[in-house]
Amino acid sequence: MNEQDLQQLRREKWRLDGKPVRTIEQARAFVEGVGFCLMYPVRPSMPVPTFIGAFVGSDNRLPTWQHAYSDPRAAEATELMVRLLRERSAYEANLFEENNAFLVAASVFPYFYALVGERNPKLAPKQGPRSPYSPLACDAFELIRRDGPISKQKLQEALGGSVSLAALDKALGELLAKLRITRVDYKANEGSYWDVLYRWSPDAVREGVGLSVQQALSALLSKYLDCVVAAEQMELESFFGKFVARSRVKEAVNALLAARELSFVHVSGRSMLQITPEKEAVVAAARPHRAAK
Repeated sequence: MNEQDLQQLRREKWRLDGKPVRTIEQARAFVEGVGFCLMYPVRPSMPVPTFIGAFVGSDNRLPTWQHAYSDPRAAEATELMVRLLRERSAYEANLFEENNAFLVAASVFPYFYALVGERNPKLAPKQGPRSPYSPLACDAFELIRRDGPISKQKLQEALGGSVSLAALDKALGELLAKLRITRVDYKANEGSYWDVLYRWSPDAVREGVGLSVQQALSALLSKYLDCVVAAEQMELESFFGKFVARSRVKEAVNALLAARELSFVHVSGRSMLQITPEKEAVVAAARPHRAAK
């Protein structure tokens, strides 16, 4: 495989080959196929698909989140994305940039929750010197738990007129980063609607709580490599290092290599990791049995 082959395979998988995602069925299939994606591209770029790219069908002149407000394609793509959230085909997280949604497919979400979410989701967040939650975030959580799903506008009103939208966005971001809450709808006149995640998707949360970090990370590493076709170990550590210790990523990669579930492939002089092709995996698994005979 050379670099051109790799990029072509990614373009096809990420729907950047002139076949845009426009219907809810196509959007559902795209997110399920890639496992997770960013809403908009980031700078510097990283090997991960974007929902806006799939919606446009190209990676040419895509808006970043800072310029999305002036691009009509972004509004249409957001409307489609919110439909996925509303029907629980995808979930949203806040990992890379505050205003750039990280979308996770429903089938993958429990693994992601096991890495990022709270093990006791019904326990209210508490403020303190070591707490990741501000007083405003704790107050917002209580209101969402009591009255949700609730719009951001009504949430601001209930918290008091002195609370700015910027402060509220920051508080919601704190809760979203730990998957305490989830965006479940959007209306132009009221903004985003929020609910506590354990009430919105109890089965997904319950499954995530029951998974170990090792199980979850192994599954997500495999899904990521399926999504990007092949990646350098440094790229894996950079991506997953956003929400788990890099040392754990190295351990999980080594375990998957030892189990021959991952293997190396050379791409234009670079040594990259890939999911072991099925034929190679079968041969590798058979070797010990032949030796035993």
